Amino acid sequence: MRHVSHDAPRQEGRTARTVASDRKGISRTEITTPEPLPEEKSAEASLRPSRMDEFVGQARVKESLQIAIAAARQRGEPLDHTLFFGPPGLGKTTLAMLIAKEMGVNIRTSSGPVLEKPGDLVGLLTTLKPGDILFIDEIHRLRPALEEFLYPAMEDYRVDVRISEGPHAQTIPMGVEPFTLIGASTRYGMLTPPMRARFGMVERLGYYPAEDLQQIVTRSAAILSVRTEPDGASEIAKRSRGTPRVANRLLRRVRDYAQVRADGSITTEVAQAALSRLNVDEYGLDDMDARILQIIIEKYDGGPVGLNTIAVAVGEDAGTLEEVYEPFLIQQGFLHRTPRGRTASPAAYRHFGYTLPTTASGEQRSMFGDDTGG
Repeated sequence: MRHVSHDAPRQEGRTARTVASDRKGISRTEITTPEPLPEEKSAEASLRPSRMDEFVGQARVKESLQIAIAAARQRGEPLDHTLFFGPPGLGKTTLAMLIAKEMGVNIRTSSGPVLEKPGDLVGLLTTLKPGDILFIDEIHRLRPALEEFLYPAMEDYRVDVRISEGPHAQTIPMGVEPFTLIGASTRYGMLTPPMRARFGMVERLGYYPAEDLQQIVTRSAAILSVRTEPDGASEIAKRSRGTPRVANRLLRRVRDYAQVRADGSITTEVAQAALSRLNVDEYGLDDMDARILQIIIEKYDGGPVGLNTIAVAVGEDAGTLEEVYEPFLIQQGFLHRTPRGRTASPAAYRHFGYTLPTTASGEQRSMFGDDTGG
């Protein structure tokens, strides 16, 4: 089996994080961010599954991929172009790597922000062998000119190379080997309709239930040679925001605490003590989650309040709030999106010990608008 990875830099750490760092140099806010951290690259690679059967969770997506892979191998054809979308940290890159292994082909990796001109794509596409995979992370951030350049490559396996500039510019078609493009995106809505239409398979990855995350924590603990009791693994899983990347990061931090303050074994008590020191509560809420909800409740009477206003109040990028923090808070029932803005739910009031506001008639409000709006 051939398997070669060409790693281009990823667009990481899109916002400044200025809170105090812990003993490993990871800030309190970064502990639960689903975004990859630069220093975690080797640690993440060591914990990735090596076969599709070892991949935990996303059962429907995994079954679809296994059927497609088996069919493509029987026909001796490349896999259809595939798009994965969903929140960060759920396994899009891991699945691309596993597809390459299952297909027995090379994989070349890059990301949308890194690719700046058609020549960058020509260099990648012309080195692919028949059936190889080109993986583009954050594909929604490709420049429009590069999208146009990719279309004939995806459909006809050719690229149009410009050989001169100016009014007499000429282009010549250059063939490329049949290949599979795998795209990953955290912002499906930002992909253009022509680009979306060119993917044969489009799979959405959702947050993981605590049971799946517990399996992931247990497996990772075995790889790291850490003694972990089932209840200890469950405690980490419950606070991992439905995200395997966060679960593995918390496991490494709890392992450090267990090694220094306990006997090296992760029990429920050890996990609770370690996660409490990291300000990760029983719902997986971190400092930024608490700031978002408390500002809505304290400064804006529970909402509705606009996203940009919240972003200014907490000192965070609006896109990061919408992409990273809001999905989890909405899933947990702490935040609602309404046509007029964001509102804190009764569950958020109860969680932080606030009294529900009253209506003009003196009754406590039970809801803050519907959450059908954007």
